Amino acid sequence: MSARFQPAPGLRAGRLALALAGAAGLLLSAALAAAPPSYPVTKTVAQVDTYHGVEVADPYRWLEQDVREAPEVAAWVAAENAVTFDYLGRIPERAAIRERLAALWNYERVSVPFRAAGRTFFVRNDGLQNQAVLWVQDSLATPPRVLLDPNGWSADGTVALAGLAPDHGGRRLAYGVAEAGSDWNTWRVLDIETGELLPDELKWIKFSGASWTPDDRGFFYSRYPEPEPGTAYQGLQLNQYLCYHRLGTPQADDLVVFERPDHPDWAVDSVVTEDGRYLLIFVFSAATGDRNDVYVRDLTEPYAGARQLLGGFAHEYGFVGSDGPHLFFLTDREAPRRRLVAIDLRHPEPEAWRELIPQAAGTLESVSWVGRLFIATYLEDATSRVRLFDRNGQHVRDLALGGLGSVSGFPGRGDDTETFYAFTSFTEPGVIYRYDLATGESREYHRTRLGFDPASAAVEQVFFTSKDGTRVPMFLVHRKGLERDGSHPTLLYGYGGFNVSLTPFFSVTLAVWLEMGGVLAIPNLRGGGEYGEEWHRAGTKLAKQNTFDDFIAAAEWLVANRITRPERLAIQGGSNGGLLVGAAMTQRPDLFAVALPQVGVMDMLRFHRFTAGQFWVDDYGSADDPEEFRVLRSYSPYHNLKPGTAYPATLVTTADTDDRVIPGHSFKFAAALQAAQAGPQPVLIRIETRAGHGAGTPVAKRIEESADTFAFVVANLGMKLPRGFGAPAKRR
Repeated sequence: MSARFQPAPGLRAGRLALALAGAAGLLLSAALAAAPPSYPVTKTVAQVDTYHGVEVADPYRWLEQDVREAPEVAAWVAAENAVTFDYLGRIPERAAIRERLAALWNYERVSVPFRAAGRTFFVRNDGLQNQAVLWVQDSLATPPRVLLDPNGWSADGTVALAGLAPDHGGRRLAYGVAEAGSDWNTWRVLDIETGELLPDELKWIKFSGASWTPDDRGFFYSRYPEPEPGTAYQGLQLNQYLCYHRLGTPQADDLVVFERPDHPDWAVDSVVTEDGRYLLIFVFSAATGDRNDVYVRDLTEPYAGARQLLGGFAHEYGFVGSDGPHLFFLTDREAPRRRLVAIDLRHPEPEAWRELIPQAAGTLESVSWVGRLFIATYLEDATSRVRLFDRNGQHVRDLALGGLGSVSGFPGRGDDTETFYAFTSFTEPGVIYRYDLATGESREYHRTRLGFDPASAAVEQVFFTSKDGTRVPMFLVHRKGLERDGSHPTLLYGYGGFNVSLTPFFSVTLAVWLEMGGVLAIPNLRGGGEYGEEWHRAGTKLAKQNTFDDFIAAAEWLVANRITRPERLAIQGGSNGGLLVGAAMTQRPDLFAVALPQVGVMDMLRFHRFTAGQFWVDDYGSADDPEEFRVLRSYSPYHNLKPGTAYPATLVTTADTDDRVIPGHSFKFAAALQAAQAGPQPVLIRIETRAGHGAGTPVAKRIEESADTFAFVVANLGMKLPRGFGAPAKRR
C-alpha cells in the first residue's frame, strides 16, 4: 500500500461562459447539493458470519465478485456510474476545472537519471502523454534517444512501463509491462543498441524486480503460480518463488532458486551484489510486514545453496551495498529510527556487526552507497535532511537543501564519482541536481517549469494535540495572506499506515486547489513512518484507533483555529487513507461536509482473504484473532454505518482492475452508505474502467477523475470559483 503552460485552447472562452452563467450556475450547484440523486436499487442477501461467537451481517457480500466474471455486478457498476456521471456532468464549474487541470498538467516531467555501463537512463513525459517515455543517452557526447515508448502499446494508454533493469554490460534491458493498472506484470528483454525485442516473455510476476548475474546471461526474478481461471484479480497471492531465467529459453525451463511451499504466505525478493558474487534473498511473512529474513548464496560456488544470514522475522533489514564480504544493511534492530550496520559474511553473528551510522534524533529513511560514500537521508518533522559519511561511518558533510521539502534519488555504484538527486516541496515542482561526490558541488540538471506561481502560496508546519495528548505535526498550504475567519474551503488529506511517511510534495491538483481558493492540510498521523518504528506501531493493530483520533484532532484544530468550519471541510485519502476517511466519517459525520475515500480498505473483517491483503495483517491485525476482531469491527467503515444518520456528501472512487484493494470494498461500502444516508447529501461511487490501484493510470484518466473530484467538492462545499481562476502564470 505503499514510488515526481500555456493555457489550453478555449480557456478564456470557458471562463467567459462561466461568468455569463452567473447566478444560474450557482443555483444549479445548490440544487445538486440539496436533492440526493435517485440511486439504483441494490439487492441484499441474508449473509451472516459468526466471528468468535458474534454474528455479523454482510448483506452486500455478492458485490465482492469480480466484475469481469459476474454479470450482475457489472450491471450494478454500470447503473451506479450512470447516476454518478450524470450528477457530475451537471455541475457548471466542472468544465472550467477540467480545462485548468489539463492546461497546468501540460508540462515536462523528468525522473532522476541513473547510469549503467556508461549509459544514462531516465523517463520523461512531455506534458499530456498518457505514459512517460524511457530515454537513454549512450554517452555524455551523444544526445538522448527514445528507448521505450509505452504510448504505442495500447490505443487507450492503459499499458504502462512497470519496472526496468539494464544488465551489467549495458547491452540489454529487462523491463516490466502492466496492463490496465493491474499489479500483474509481464517482463520482456530489449537489445539496447538495436532496439530489437528479444523473444523472452515472463508472466505471472508481481512485486518483483530483475537482478542480472555478472555474466549477463540471465537474471533472477520472483513469480507466482499461474492462477486458476477467473481468480487472477481476486484470489489470494500464495506460494511466490524465486526463479532464474536464462536468456533465450522458455519460462517453463526457468530454474527454481528458492521456494517454501510449507509457508505459502511467504513472499520473496532478491538482489545480486554489485560485484556479482552474492545473491541476497529477502523473505517476508504475511504476519510480519516489513520485518524480513535474509538468505545469501555465493554465486561463485555452483553447488552452494542459500544459507540464512538473518532470521526470526523480528526486524527490518534493507540492503544498501557491499564491499567484498562486507554487506551493509539499514535496520531497525536495536534502533526504532534505524541505523546502518556492516555484516562480515565470515563472521555474521550479531555481536560481530559493526555500527557505521548510529540511530539519530531524525528517522533514517534511506541510505545509498555511491562513490564509496554513504548518502543518508533523514526525516526530521517529516522533512528531508541529507548527511554524507565515509566507508567507516565518519561524517563528511551535509547537503544543503532548499527549505521544507523532500529529497530522493542518489542512484549509483560504489565506484561512481557523481550521482543525481531531486528536491521538491509543496511550492517547488522539482529540481534535479547532478552531485559531485568528491567536491560536494550540486549543479542544476533539470528544473521543472509550469504555469503555477509558487510565490502566491505559503507553507507552514503546525503541531496539534491528539486525543491522548500526543503531539502531531501538520502541514498547511494556502494562498498568501490567509485570513483566519473560518471561511476557507479546506481539504484534509491523510494516510497514517504501513510505515509510510507523508513529506512535502508538488502536484498539479494541489496547485489547482490553491487557485480555487482552497487550503490543503496534511497531518503526519501515527501509523506512518515519520518518527520511526515506534510512531508506526502506535497506529497499528490494537492501537489503530490512534490514527483516526489523530485525523479527527487535526480537523478539530482547523476549526478551532478558524481556518475553516465543518460545512467547509472535505477529507480525502487513498488505499489505507481510504480506510482513514471511511473510519473518520462514520465516527464523526458531523465534522465533515465532504468525504472522498479512494480505493479504500472498507471491510476490515475480510480484507485478508483477497489478493495481497494477507500482507496487511501486520498493520491491521486479523478477524481470525478474537481481540483483534473486536478492534477491527469497532472501526471497520462498512460495519459501522448506522441507518438514519446524516453522513457527509461522499464520492467513493475505485477501479475495476484494482487487484491491490479489490473494488468490492468500495462497492459494498457505497451500497451500504446509500441505504443508510438520512440527509440530503449525495452518496456516489465513481468506478474507473481499465484502471487499477493508481500506478500506470493514464494522464487523461487522471485529469478526468481530478476534475470530477473537485467539481463534487465545489458543489457540496458551496464554493464559488474566484475571479480570474485559471489565468496562467508564466513558466519559471
